[in-house]
Amino acid sequence: MRPPALRRCREARGNRRQGSSPGGSGAEADLHLRQKTLRLPKSGHLLPTCNGEITTMSFLQDVVDILLQYVVKSFDRSTKVIDFHYPNELLQEYNWELADQPQTLEEILLNCRTTLKYAIKTGHPRYFNQLSTGLDMVGLAADWLTSAANTNMFTYEIAPVFVLLEYVTLRKMREMVGWPGGCGDGIFSPDPPENLGLHHTRHLSVYQEPRTKSHFSVKKGAAALGIGTDSVILIRCDERGKMIPSDLERRIVEAKQKGFVPFLVSATAGTTVYGAFDPLIAIADICKKYKIWMHVDGAWGGGLLMSRKHKWKLNGIERANSVTWNPHKMMGVPLQCSALLVREEGLMQSCNQMHASYLFQQDKHYDLSYDTGDKALQCGRHVDVFKLWLMWRAKGTTGFEAQIDKCLELAEYLYNKIKNREGYEMVFDGKHTNVCFWYIPPSLRGMEDSEERTSRLMKPLGDKVNFFRMVISNPAATHQDIDFLIDEIERLGQDL
Repeated sequence: MRPPALRRCREARGNRRQGSSPGGSGAEADLHLRQKTLRLPKSGHLLPTCNGEITTMSFLQDVVDILLQYVVKSFDRSTKVIDFHYPNELLQEYNWELADQPQTLEEILLNCRTTLKYAIKTGHPRYFNQLSTGLDMVGLAADWLTSAANTNMFTYEIAPVFVLLEYVTLRKMREMVGWPGGCGDGIFSPDPPENLGLHHTRHLSVYQEPRTKSHFSVKKGAAALGIGTDSVILIRCDERGKMIPSDLERRIVEAKQKGFVPFLVSATAGTTVYGAFDPLIAIADICKKYKIWMHVDGAWGGGLLMSRKHKWKLNGIERANSVTWNPHKMMGVPLQCSALLVREEGLMQSCNQMHASYLFQQDKHYDLSYDTGDKALQCGRHVDVFKLWLMWRAKGTTGFEAQIDKCLELAEYLYNKIKNREGYEMVFDGKHTNVCFWYIPPSLRGMEDSEERTSRLMKPLGDKVNFFRMVISNPAATHQDIDFLIDEIERLGQDL
């Protein structure tokens, strides 16, 4: 049975919505009724103000209504992905400045509507090309619950359930990496600080061996730690963007001959642009030979571990010392959800702990290993795990597998549709959900390959003319949406 205050709130909302508004309809009529019958006060009348229950419930229900309308509209293919305005236009059209005096709750609701009106609809079935796309309903519910709980992850006593869920989920992820029994350690933390945290666990060394076209967070981590970006040595890749093991070994030997101490090789499982997967088995052999820590950046491609059909692309990841994996990408968990997994149990604690006794007292009446704050770089840590855990419960591993397999099938569908289609040239064969191609407008199709043709196509990107990189990670996308994409490219490029 609903609490009395909530029943009264529902009745009041129902009564005012049954009324009529002279000369208005839709949002205007609703606004008129609210002003007439409720005259919403300022936020000072919300909880924890005494007797603020009804106003609070009415206000929050209005916010939920706005959100639900936005969610439903996000999946409507007849709507735009974004109502785009240039920054100066938005700044001039609305007053975004902060004032000394509070606004009414009605004005606050209007702020919510305006914000969503110009927000990009990331759940739209035709929202493509970003690594993080889609809007999962269970994940959204979990995010709302997390915000309502509004707690911190640094000790068990203030986040008992969430800390346990992180423990359970990280162990399961380590099992999927291939570490026996899910052994090891890990943490959910923002990205790229997860990579910074990895580098810090190896803080006694002074050298690093990442790869050409590796994620920029590798250099950022080196700069933040003070070892300098010059300590990041780039390894050559083949034409498909995969690290060349022989060049890795050559650069390790060169470094050692110069008196340096190579301490980490950062391999990539799913690069941002090409979607390339490094040869992890060969890299693991080299790391073992020279006693170097092997890290796998699986932020983009880690989700393939959920798929029996595609996880072979990460063969050898079980030999890594550490792995980064971002469920908010291929798995569609709402942002942000990034995990750092470490094979050696207790390593993160021993490297990062500062023994802050005023927070991490040693005389508590429970297992202190559940106080995770001292093994993270930051103290305050948002609850990121609940979204993933609740979605995993709702889908099961098989549900995530079907979702990921579908995205890769759509990528293959796109590749097959355009590989021999007039006006398209492939950058390379598709191997992940990244499909990279050029669209050649009709005016350039008969032109011989030359500097003029290159300059007219687009600004060069390295040794290649800039190209389209199409990424498919949106669970709402279908074959019809891929067809729409191709038709739109051709429609917009027809007269170029």
